[in-house]
Amino acid sequence: MLDTQIPQNDIEAVAFMREAHGKITAEIGKVIIGQTDIIEQMLIALFSRGHCLLVGVPGLAKTLIIRTLAEILDLKFQRIQFTPDLMPSDITGTEIIEEDVSAGRKSFKFIRGPVFANIVLADEINRTPPKTQAALLESMQEHKVTAAGQTYDLDPPFFVLATQNPIEQEGTYPLPEAQLDRFMLNLWLDYPSLDEEVNIVKSTTSEYEADLKKVISAAQILRIQELVRRVPVADNVVQFAVNLVSRTRPTKPESPSFIKDWISWGAGPRASQYLILGAKTRAVLDGRPTPEIEDVKAMATPVLRHRLVTNFNAEAEGVSSLNIIDRLLEE
Repeated sequence: MLDTQIPQNDIEAVAFMREAHGKITAEIGKVIIGQTDIIEQMLIALFSRGHCLLVGVPGLAKTLIIRTLAEILDLKFQRIQFTPDLMPSDITGTEIIEEDVSAGRKSFKFIRGPVFANIVLADEINRTPPKTQAALLESMQEHKVTAAGQTYDLDPPFFVLATQNPIEQEGTYPLPEAQLDRFMLNLWLDYPSLDEEVNIVKSTTSEYEADLKKVISAAQILRIQELVRRVPVADNVVQFAVNLVSRTRPTKPESPSFIKDWISWGAGPRASQYLILGAKTRAVLDGRPTPEIEDVKAMATPVLRHRLVTNFNAEAEGVSSLNIIDRLLEE
């Protein structure tokens, strides 16, 4: 683990973060081959105090990436397998009757659920009914759990990674747009390249076991999250982010004609906030004291992908939200 304290001076702290980022990436690389962009974007969400939705077919190491990340960051990790019969109390916790034999009294005791962790993996979140989905999403937004009128705070840092399988949609409960908006980033995991898959097969079918070292602590992560909020941003960068999001709304006069043709609803102000937060964190991880327009462009796809609601025209023409974002950035 990095023994040195994060410097008080913000410029020195940014240099510290570049070193920490390199060590985190190197440690994850002992277990995960490839997926470097996905890992970087997950780190961006964590240090921005956001949450991630990971979409990918089975077998792409979604769970392994998250578990490895929790281990090297010295954070408490919990995995929740979402199923159709999962109840909200299975996530948040439940009250049980506890008997005090010596005093002859009975009282209720709250048993904390798996959401009381630093990193929570919500595996196949669309497999469970909306009521149970809402219990997790409330915790993500409020960082609190309420049970029997009592409120319990979740220990920071609190980072939720939810996964979805894009293939099998039978018996699923798709997340509504309002709930999708709670996720800072929507990340799509792709198949590895041929060389990467060869290395994956070699390492996972041998006796190799990675010796993972813890890089930074929970307290240091909280300091980094505070540092990100203090990073200054030039007005033209903020203007670019807000203009980009504004142009996704078909009712705006400045929106291009293809947006009016293909989009029913555009992204809200939360998208602008996350674009700037993501750009700031990306700059800090790269050792730069302030973000540039290129950082905003790099964050556009994972931030906007799940916030654009396409209409029938787009579906009929085979146009996805990804195509629309690419075209917006080109213009």
